[in-house]
Amino acid sequence: MDPELEAFLPLIPKADLTDPVVERKKFAELATAVPVPAVADMEIEDRTVPADPEVPVRIYRPHRARGAVIWMHGGGFVMGDVDTEHPWATRLADASGVVVISVGYRLAPENPFPAALDDVYAVLTWAAEHAAELGVDPELIAVGGHSAGAGLAAGVALRARDERGPRIRFQLLNQPGLDDRQETWSARHFTDTPWMNRDTVTAAWRHYLGSAPASPYATPARAADLSGLPPAYIAAAEFCPNRDEDVAYALRLLEAGVSVELHQWPGTFHGSHAILSAEVSQRQIAELAAALRRALAG
Repeated sequence: MDPELEAFLPLIPKADLTDPVVERKKFAELATAVPVPAVADMEIEDRTVPADPEVPVRIYRPHRARGAVIWMHGGGFVMGDVDTEHPWATRLADASGVVVISVGYRLAPENPFPAALDDVYAVLTWAAEHAAELGVDPELIAVGGHSAGAGLAAGVALRARDERGPRIRFQLLNQPGLDDRQETWSARHFTDTPWMNRDTVTAAWRHYLGSAPASPYATPARAADLSGLPPAYIAAAEFCPNRDEDVAYALRLLEAGVSVELHQWPGTFHGSHAILSAEVSQRQIAELAAALRRALAG
């Protein structure tokens, strides 16, 4: 493990999704400890997107931005909101120069699949239809997220392709959760890794899927056909249960003719980019922003 990250291991709590309400509170407390960067020339606005029910979003508009990303927070489909994602959405918008539309999608287990995906798709459709109002080019709209949010981004890209929905320019998938089956080497062997381990992943998928059968929109690794999807940047962490499914998805996209940039970060674990003092974390965050900036340069 990266020595700068390893020094923080005694301070990292184990995520336990047995009681989602308790864990949401802990997750929010962790988020408040992350500093929010001071930014200039950026408008930040809270809005609601018309849907049933309405979807809260927080919009970050850097000066002279042309592209936009529909951005989904992590939290195992169970935790998080636009407030917990605020430090990261601010960083992403500032470093990429792209409008970030952070989505407060509904959480499981109270709202299992497809609630979150429906929320994200509603925001994507709204953003495409209101591109002029948002001041962005409708041809320069991406989807992305961390962890479960990245899985949602991959699922909405599949749905938009199949339903001939809004054109998505790019997928930015950071350590995505893509496969509920947990049959890969990393999913089977990383049973005690920091923050997220096999038990956490099992609980997250159980809460998210509920009684519904797993489908490609919920677990994109189950999709038989990945052709026609947007180009992707996929980042994986070495000591993360999701690692091998992320790498496998990237290879399958390539085999389907989709352009992919894949970065497997050595010495890292799931969510370790939150340890901002580590050089590797700074590189990870900078890479996400740079990939988005390149993709939406127009």
